[in-house]
Amino acid sequence: MADSTKSQAGSTSEHTREQRRSMRVHIAMPVIVRGKIGPQPFEEQTHTIVVSAHGCTVRLVTQLAHNQKVSLVNPRTAEELPSTVVSIGQRDGQKREIGMEFTEPSPLFWRIVFPPDDWDPSERKRPSPSPPRFTPRR
Repeated sequence: MADSTKSQAGSTSEHTREQRRSMRVHIAMPVIVRGKIGPQPFEEQTHTIVVSAHGCTVRLVTQLAHNQKVSLVNPRTAEELPSTVVSIGQRDGQKREIGMEFTEPSPLFWRIVFPPDDWDPSERKRPSPSPPRFTPRR
């Protein structure tokens, strides 16, 4: 029975991976979120929690609405992309987790190399312990 549970969990994980449009990478990258709340423009500097070719998740003090149009700016390149708020998480202190999706996929926006679709983080290479040092006898 334990084997079937592992198999089912593996299947669910594989199914979830197949549903993703692009690989998500947990990385803190500087980003600026710009938009308007009513007639008032806003701009908030923050860091990403997760990035993908389709957008990102950030924590913001500014209160945004689902489907609100904003712009994401990569301050390292000054590139600015139109985006839409697709999810609003629970408040954590003064900030909320906000999921944003680019109007069009843009894997180059973040200037990082995404892992291949079949990459499994559990198979990541880890540093091996250094071998014992050889000291010659005199």
